[in-house]
Amino acid sequence: MSLQRGRTRLAFTGALTGLLLSASVPAALPAPDPDTPRRGTAYMGMGVLAHDGGDSDPDALSPVTRASQTEGVDVSSYQGEVDWPTLWGSGVKWAYTKATEGTSYRNPYFTGQYNGPYTTGLIRGSYHFATPDTSGGAAQADYFVAHGGGWSKDAKTLPGALDMEWNPYGDSCYGKSASAMVGWIRDFLNRYKERTGRDAVIYTATNWWQQCTGDYGGFAANNPLWIARYASSAGPLPSGWSSYTMWQYTSTGKTVGDRDRFNGAQDQLRSFATG
Repeated sequence: MSLQRGRTRLAFTGALTGLLLSASVPAALPAPDPDTPRRGTAYMGMGVLAHDGGDSDPDALSPVTRASQTEGVDVSSYQGEVDWPTLWGSGVKWAYTKATEGTSYRNPYFTGQYNGPYTTGLIRGSYHFATPDTSGGAAQADYFVAHGGGWSKDAKTLPGALDMEWNPYGDSCYGKSASAMVGWIRDFLNRYKERTGRDAVIYTATNWWQQCTGDYGGFAANNPLWIARYASSAGPLPSGWSSYTMWQYTSTGKTVGDRDRFNGAQDQLRSFATG
């Protein structure tokens, strides 16, 4: 064998070995974003501070607002065990608890957080954190109803709420066009009404609704609005709604940070629960 042919064979063998090694070793995957929360950890209002900014002093509400509206709270696994008697003593009369997210997450504190207000005297309800990028609207409504999202005509249980807000795990609109998002929401609402007999409450922020649904106004006729805005007023509402039923006005309240107002007196709240 000539020296040149030996060199050629060695070069070929080395190249082949490199190809085999590169084929057998998988390419390195990009490291997960450390700022992206773990699936299931989302909660009502999670994106409001990040995208809308600001927060309000819960003691700065006008006397008229305090007199005409009824104080409430919303909780999730983030709050853990909740001191419901203290909340009741401070004037809180209603509460919503996160029950589910997508079709795979259930709040491990749900039983205590849902039954606690009921036995203390508060009117209670549950909410579902929507993830339209993981499964269909009807499937998520079924999951919600099956795991705490139902409704009963007992004057103590509020209709389920659908939490529609910025995606904490990725694209703000979950990768959907405005028309596709509206279709997803409609599928959820229709299935929830079919399963429970009640129209679900829609929780959202005006900026998200405008961005991700194109400011669609077609749900306002049937679905009560729970507006999220941390300020001294609820501000402009999404298209179609002339008033809100509930308003999440701060995340810095006492005992439980997320505080809400029902737009009416306590007897009106009871009538709303009754349906």
